Amino acid sequence: MGTCCCDMRGMLSFLILFLLSKKPMHGQELAEEIGKRKGEKPSPGTIYPALKALREAGLIKEKRSGKIKIYELTKDGKLGLEEAKRQFCRTFTDVF
Repeated sequence: MGTCCCDMRGMLSFLILFLLSKKPMHGQELAEEIGKRKGEKPSPGTIYPALKALREAGLIKEKRSGKIKIYELTKDGKLGLEEAKRQFCRTFTDVF
């Protein structure tokens, strides 16, 4: 993968991929987990467009469980997360 797949501006995409690397989750569950880490739960108007963009980029896929959509990483999503982690480390290694 030549370019980083994640929108590092707000790091929301990175955080979504990271959380989905731990286990598949639905949108509300992702929002709650993000809220625990950032201290502020993202609104549906923030998280669902990010999920849509990640899905359209082929980094996550969704499965339906009744009315609920469960999101999980694709193979490209796993590779993209690893690249994003490397980029994050290169960017912030000397900050502290």
